[in-house]
Amino acid sequence: MPGLLTLTPHAHGIDGCATRLDFMTDRFEEYQERFQKMEEALKNTKRLIVLTHDNPDPDSVSSAVTLAYIIKNKFKIPTTVKYGGIVGRAENRAMIRVLNLRVSLLSDTDFKPGVDFAVVDMQPNTGNSSFPKNRKPLIVIDHHALRKTTRAEYIDVRTNYGATATVLTEYLVESGLEMTSQLATALSYGISSETQDLGREAGEADIKAYLSLFPKSNKKLLANIVHPRLPRDYYITLNRALHHSLLYRNVIATRLDEVKNPDFVPFIADFMLRCERASWAICLGRYKEKIVLSIRTTNTKGEAGRFLRRLVGKRGTAGGHEMIAGGQIPTAKMEHEEITKLEDEIVQAFLKKLGHSEAADMTPLLTPEPITA
Repeated sequence: MPGLLTLTPHAHGIDGCATRLDFMTDRFEEYQERFQKMEEALKNTKRLIVLTHDNPDPDSVSSAVTLAYIIKNKFKIPTTVKYGGIVGRAENRAMIRVLNLRVSLLSDTDFKPGVDFAVVDMQPNTGNSSFPKNRKPLIVIDHHALRKTTRAEYIDVRTNYGATATVLTEYLVESGLEMTSQLATALSYGISSETQDLGREAGEADIKAYLSLFPKSNKKLLANIVHPRLPRDYYITLNRALHHSLLYRNVIATRLDEVKNPDFVPFIADFMLRCERASWAICLGRYKEKIVLSIRTTNTKGEAGRFLRRLVGKRGTAGGHEMIAGGQIPTAKMEHEEITKLEDEIVQAFLKKLGHSEAADMTPLLTPEPITA
């Protein structure tokens, strides 16, 4: 492997102009050390796969393609980006398509000898990952809480960052490599989507990274990503959500039953939290023999991730942050009635943990319109 590239305080990028961001100028030595440790972790690597979490979102995809770009160009290691599950939401598919991002579906053949892995925006053995339990990645870069079971040669987990894309923005800037418009657009959308336009769990680093990336982003392509053409399933699922949502004081609960796309679950949770007076939202959907769950809250100290882990318990896996959380519970060995009963219990427990009474007191979000003459 070639030796570590030496960075200069004015590394050049697009059109020969300096690409270092002002807020990074005091972290040169820190990142020199980080790159040295990363190089040591990769010293015997002949081929690397950067893996996102399953059903990846823009934060995960943008982080993965950026890490792959850095490793491929800085350390000269053949690197590809893979994902498990599906790319479901129209915005996520549009991002990959319009930016021509090279990502592909993970397969069993990818785990052959001689292939190493880096994982981004997730950690192994946390549920939402196709990474085998019997393997250890070389690199983990994430912004979720560090799990006790996480093992890797190089770990960089920053829970005070609102997006993993912010972490990778810093790596890209300090690498001395060109910040292409493609990567700037992907990273800026990764940050904005993960933090809901810097309004959710965005810290100083996220804000500064986004404001520095945005001028380099392709605004027309960003518009195409943010406002994609929507499939009919979108409207079918939205209709179901509106008619299967219940309210109780500051809580809204939605049960989608079977969904063709697991990304609809967090989308609906986000959407329903916009309901007037709602400060907590939970959404449940069934996808491929699993109950998929998402929790959202406006409480900046809501500990949603811990909340959902306790709610799910040993029945499945869950994780998240202060204001957002996701999880899943396997249902392969359960009958339809058992799944329905379990969903009832989850909603009841959700209300109880928030200090409310029985779910029977909940009222439908939509009420019949009065008949007028």
